[in-house]
Amino acid sequence: MPEPAITLYRLQACPFCERVVRLLQASGVPYRSRFVEPMHSDRDVVKRVAGVRTVPVLVDESTGVTMAESANIIEYLEATYGEGAAPSGAEPAVAEEGS
Repeated sequence: MPEPAITLYRLQACPFCERVVRLLQASGVPYRSRFVEPMHSDRDVVKRVAGVRTVPVLVDESTGVTMAESANIIEYLEATYGEGAAPSGAEPAVAEEGS
């Protein structure tokens, strides 16, 4: 099975991250989770990817979009994938990786 096009950089128990996760799961959009360091100053991976150290950060390789801020991510996902609709032919999948 190919890797999902969407990667979500997130923290455990982050309410803003969980909003995005809930939408991805409800929509059936395949994604992979990358859990980042809890200490803001240690989030070098997120800084390299998005230019910020805040989470959530979404990277969508199928469209070339990288963005932060949960409200923006939710708006993007709904506009791009439609509320409740997975990309055609895609099976819902989640791959979780550590930091």
